[in-house]
Amino acid sequence: MPNFPGMMDGMNSETPGARRQKAQYVFDVDRTERIAPGMVRVHLGGAAFAAFVESVDAQKQPKTDKYVKLLFAKPELGLEPPYDLDALRETLAPEDMPSRRTYTVRSIDEAAGTMAVDFVVHGDEGIAGPWAASAVPGDRVALMGPGAQYEPSPDVDAHLFFGDESAIPAIAAALESLDAAARGLALIEVGAAGDELDLAAPHGVEVRWIHRDGRAFGVPLVEAVEALPAPNIAVDVFAHGEREAMKRLRPLVHAGWGIDRRLLSLSAYWAHGRAEDTFQAEKRTPTGQIFEPDA
Repeated sequence: MPNFPGMMDGMNSETPGARRQKAQYVFDVDRTERIAPGMVRVHLGGAAFAAFVESVDAQKQPKTDKYVKLLFAKPELGLEPPYDLDALRETLAPEDMPSRRTYTVRSIDEAAGTMAVDFVVHGDEGIAGPWAASAVPGDRVALMGPGAQYEPSPDVDAHLFFGDESAIPAIAAALESLDAAARGLALIEVGAAGDELDLAAPHGVEVRWIHRDGRAFGVPLVEAVEALPAPNIAVDVFAHGEREAMKRLRPLVHAGWGIDRRLLSLSAYWAHGRAEDTFQAEKRTPTGQIFEPDA
């Protein structure tokens, strides 16, 4: 995650000699909307918006999967953003530190001065989902970023997108970035037909929804990808979602189909049964690695 210099409203300042902290942008909730039974879109704005957009522009990267790390503090601690994380580490138990949750930026509306972030909501489960479901205008949230890794390649004949609900914002942004003449296929797994969203895509890119209907996360998506014929044209692949599903897709897409790593963005956004802190820690272990070290 890059550092952003300067001392602006809504951002952390630094004291001479202190360890440099990643800049935090403190956004206000502008409004929320329920875009699907299990998904809430939160529009964030306020004084930090201009500085955040400036940092996005400074990266000079046309990536479509811009992401941010949101910080959620326990309400009972009475902490107010931005958070001096170094100071808090000296006074709080590890389990009381603000929790980080990584989310894709769905869109930035410079005219409205807002940024949209989509949250998957499963009742009271988790931290970020319940926050989004209950957020009201004026609520404040600190975030760090942006980061970015992927953009559709201009040098292929078609684009393939595979993912579950967690990947919908990145897939949607990528679809919107494609040329009108683009070709491709998006396979997106959701809980049921009622969870489908109306996504904008070029006429030549099919968006195909895969329904779990009570089955395990990732299984229907993997089966749908395995049923596809191996591409006989140049393609790039964006595949993100539940970790075990991505592990199953990797040997097919990378070794079986022979997709070059430079044209393959394949990783886990989450792992079933794991909180993000555990999920992130496991990325450094064999359990959390999608690719073999020499792949």
